[in-house]
Amino acid sequence: MRQELSWLLICILLIISFCKVVAQVDNSLEKDKKQINDALQVLRVELRTAQKKGSPISIAEKYFLLGSFYQNARVYDEALEQYNKALVLIEEKDTLFVLLKNEIGNIYLSTKNFPKAKQYFNQSKLISSKFGYKKGVAIAKRLLGSCFEKEGDYLSALQYQKESLKIFSELQNIEGVAVVNENLGSIYEDLEQYDVAYEYFKKSNEYFEKMDKAGKISVFNNLGDICRKTGNYSKAIEYTNKAHQWALYFHDKYQIKSAHKDLSKTYNLMGDFKKAFDHLSKSEKINEELILSENINQLNTLQVIYETKRKEAQISTLLQQKEISRANQNLLLVSLAAIMLIVSVLYIYYRKKGKESLKIQEFEQRTLKAELEKKEFEEKNLQREIHLKTSTLSRYSLHLSQKNKILSDLSSTLSNIADRKGIDVNTNIKRIVKEINFNLKQEREWDEFHNFFKEIHPDFIKRLSQLSEDKLSPSELRLGMLLRLNLSSKEIASILRVTPDSVRVARYRLRKKLPINQKEELVNFMIAL
Repeated sequence: MRQELSWLLICILLIISFCKVVAQVDNSLEKDKKQINDALQVLRVELRTAQKKGSPISIAEKYFLLGSFYQNARVYDEALEQYNKALVLIEEKDTLFVLLKNEIGNIYLSTKNFPKAKQYFNQSKLISSKFGYKKGVAIAKRLLGSCFEKEGDYLSALQYQKESLKIFSELQNIEGVAVVNENLGSIYEDLEQYDVAYEYFKKSNEYFEKMDKAGKISVFNNLGDICRKTGNYSKAIEYTNKAHQWALYFHDKYQIKSAHKDLSKTYNLMGDFKKAFDHLSKSEKINEELILSENINQLNTLQVIYETKRKEAQISTLLQQKEISRANQNLLLVSLAAIMLIVSVLYIYYRKKGKESLKIQEFEQRTLKAELEKKEFEEKNLQREIHLKTSTLSRYSLHLSQKNKILSDLSSTLSNIADRKGIDVNTNIKRIVKEINFNLKQEREWDEFHNFFKEIHPDFIKRLSQLSEDKLSPSELRLGMLLRLNLSSKEIASILRVTPDSVRVARYRLRKKLPINQKEELVNFMIAL
């Protein structure tokens, strides 16, 4: 029982502790959010003030400050937007233009988009060269060197860094010389040329000693790395401790973390694992704090951006609604006046034109009546012409039938005479029979019939072919045309020179190929096409 109470008490204490931590985190978040919101509002107020004054350079500077704010918070999309807004407002010859190009390049460098970064650094270099801005050229070449180093192209990196160093030296720019020497040392360290790297780091340190700049911290760390890699552990610890001290002085947590991590590596190589573990733990703890701080800062910045944009959108919407309301009122008044004017004009116009409209309508009605009478007359003529052509086609079909019957009978009679023996005209009669049979096979009259049929029923064959499930033969098409003329099977048999039974079989086969109901007559189907 006591043990259960003890566990319950421990759980309650843990919950209370957790709630306190959550409350502290919430308070910290609210505090950080307020600071970010205040800083952002100050920048936005300054921007609006500059916009009211109308100076493009001042507005561009405010956009640059906003971009820097977002860049430090790692909200890169917003930073790029502000930088690009600034670029539009200033000319290439302004040094701020070069600075903006470099900052945009730095964002792409941070996100490891090296081709894009090099594009902007090269633009910065060319513009600086064009307007004789030597410091801009030196900075651009230094940044290009760093970009090539990240890509592993050390020859190009060395070339650009050395060119940058030469220009900074000519300008007697101590900070530029110090930074480039450190960059050169970093390249040679990657190439494992530690002696050369050590010399460049020493030179960089000599220049940084003349300035109260945080840049000396990374130089001490680099010197410690070189000593550790070359086995001089005591010197490595000495340099790294200096880096740690200066990092504490400048409140640079990133460099404090880096110093602890380097000390952990050195003590590990020396076999002092306790100190190595202690420094590694401190480094990991600071790293976790930094990641949490960065995430919180980024989250708060994004939230503030969202809330600010929402408020601005609401204000903009209200202003637009007010303007729309005022415009609607003005529009209503103008519309009423316009309507009254239009009504008056229309009243006068229609009153004046009323009689003319009536006359026009009467004329149009007479014209329409005349056109209808003309069309009715033309339609009657057309019907008479169709009826005449249909009658002619029917008579032509009967003529074909009679002609074929006569020729067939004549052919049969002559054939019988030719078969009789002892008659001298045998050879001549056979020749006549041959010619008659040849004429019976000629397609000329069918061609004339086909053309004549198409004049009266131009789309019949096309529609019949489209309705058929299978391709129709020429004989089937002929049968369809004759059925369309409403000829009997006997008449069709005479024209086609086949028996009526053959016509019935042909009709049955044609019917099967067409979509016809069982109760519908084939002739009616053809007439309806």
